Amino acid sequence: MELVNPLNEAREIEGMVLKENRRKYYRVGRAGNWYGGISTADCCGCNLKCVFCWSTKPRDHFLETGRFYPPEEVAFKLIEVAIKKGYHLLRISGNEPTIGKLHLLNLLQILSRENYLFILETNGTLLDKDYVKELKIFKKLHIRVSLKGTDGEEYKKLTLSIPETFELVLSNIKNLVEENLNFNIAIMASFSPEEKLKSLKEKLKKISRKTLENLEEEYVILYPVVEESLKRAGIFPKIFCKP
Repeated sequence: MELVNPLNEAREIEGMVLKENRRKYYRVGRAGNWYGGISTADCCGCNLKCVFCWSTKPRDHFLETGRFYPPEEVAFKLIEVAIKKGYHLLRISGNEPTIGKLHLLNLLQILSRENYLFILETNGTLLDKDYVKELKIFKKLHIRVSLKGTDGEEYKKLTLSIPETFELVLSNIKNLVEENLNFNIAIMASFSPEEKLKSLKEKLKKISRKTLENLEEEYVILYPVVEESLKRAGIFPKIFCKP
């Protein structure tokens, strides 16, 4: 399979999951138990092809999945669920929410008037200096960067993207540090030997000790679709969770 360049992939996908300032979602206004309870909207389209992804249909078949929502409607539905469930947290999940910057910034602007913390779950590939500076104005924002592996070779195997992507994400994490944004890092640790995890933590420490604050080791959840995908790829996790 040809490797993906995530920056090129994001530009191509954006042209299909964005229509003016409306973004394609396959689910908007979902209650979830993550983080102790969070109101969620699930978007379509991602610029990585992770072999352990649980959301492959809206990732790979977004043309026939979901519909376009303006940021105002997404905000309304997120808040509606939060009020009903007593949640204080909001997020976009499912695929990659940083695709479609204007839509995301408009959504965050609307939500900034409310008393909720928005958790931006991202693979970190698009967080260049300009993007990070635009996110900096939002004080009720926490960014969770998910690293897919511990080095370029693992990243290539797990995401089917060019291995240079790994260093790109580390550089973007440095952008978050330099602009003093509120963030943490999650490492997909299911496929990595302990010595590689230690080596990655040393790399992060060299960027800033802040990168080690609230560091998460996350483990793949073996939903049936994930288990089948991993079998096809010939990749088997050393540690995993059952759904």
